[in-house]
Amino acid sequence: MTDKFIFRFVAAVSVFVFAVVLILSMKILPTPAVLPSFTPYLPKLNALLNGTCSVLLVISLYLITHGNITWHKRINILAFCLSSLFLVSYILFHYLMKVDTKYGDLDGDGILSPMELAAVGNLRTIYLTILTSHIILAAGVLPLILLSFYYGLQMRVEKHKKLVRWAFPIWLYVTVTGVIVYILISPYYHF
Repeated sequence: MTDKFIFRFVAAVSVFVFAVVLILSMKILPTPAVLPSFTPYLPKLNALLNGTCSVLLVISLYLITHGNITWHKRINILAFCLSSLFLVSYILFHYLMKVDTKYGDLDGDGILSPMELAAVGNLRTIYLTILTSHIILAAGVLPLILLSFYYGLQMRVEKHKKLVRWAFPIWLYVTVTGVIVYILISPYYHF
């Protein structure tokens, strides 16, 4: 495989994933009339997968700084697989949900009343700031991760290092903030 093919493949995958998430956020696809019984567990699964990836990424950094390339690769492959599983679970959850959960919506009616807004206060602004940065960086990090993996698996160390300087902190931020977003929004889930 040539670099040109890989770049095109990474671009295609990244655009496809972005398009799927965008379409799901617009709520234009028909959803099941009755939610599957596993639906309420998907956000918790997503947080667990993100948290596990966070730990694995830190372990991976430790391993490579101590020269253990073999286990560094293995841990990164595991983190990549778990992040891929997260993406599938995330897409499934957002496909199944007819309405997005709103931070502060205590009664689950989809409308933030003045009383609900007053009850959450500045925490809503903090939540939305974390969520916005999480979404933007999650959308942008996928091609960096894919290319980093390609160069790492090819043992093209210099190119791998250049990409990982950006991909690693962004990926770690996205996985950690994914857990934080779940912790903040979970009281407002109404299944």
